Amino acid sequence: MRTKWSVVAALAVAPLALGACSMFKKSSEMTFFVTSAGSGKGADLGGLAGADQHCQALAKAVGGDDHMWHAYLSASGASAVDARDRIGKGPWKNAKGVVVAVNVDDLHSDHNNLNKQTALTEKGAMVNGRTDKPNMHDMLTGSQPDGRAFPAGTDTTCSNWTTSGVGAAVVGHHDRQGLRDDAPSKSWNSSHPSRASKAGDPGCSQAALQGTGGNGLFYCFAVN
Repeated sequence: MRTKWSVVAALAVAPLALGACSMFKKSSEMTFFVTSAGSGKGADLGGLAGADQHCQALAKAVGGDDHMWHAYLSASGASAVDARDRIGKGPWKNAKGVVVAVNVDDLHSDHNNLNKQTALTEKGAMVNGRTDKPNMHDMLTGSQPDGRAFPAGTDTTCSNWTTSGVGAAVVGHHDRQGLRDDAPSKSWNSSHPSRASKAGDPGCSQAALQGTGGNGLFYCFAVN
């Protein structure tokens, strides 16, 4: 037989249970996020596979591991990979349920809904933009505006995301802001190289990425 205190306890726990269910539902519906942290090794993400694992681990930590996650990254060279071909078909929602794009073509159009307010982390937090300190709006992509890899011959992916040494990576601006009022500066996926690559320049290091307005962060998309 239930006592008065057992009923009170049950009523006290009920809101917490409902809150937990709500959080799980939100995480399950999330199909897009910006990583809340990078690898800590600059653009060395352990290749595409390592970047995908990072996305998966971050999603799992908030209950979103019922999806398979891929990083929005291109790879160059003889075995080139286009970021746009790695991310499924959409639509994609952030941690608050807001749709950022309905499909791949929409994502790579001027009409997508990806900006500072919607490009949230897996925890539902906003990422610092150009007007914040420190600026962290540079997102690793290695991609052209259409989401495809650059032609072979120039390193735009820090040796396909395997080095924190010499090289450079093309980045986008999640806040759609830059120093200039032109399309590249406002591009979410293809704004500029992380640092001009030259002999001996560790342009793929964590310090180099931070020096140009980033923190080694990147986009993650649910592919199913």
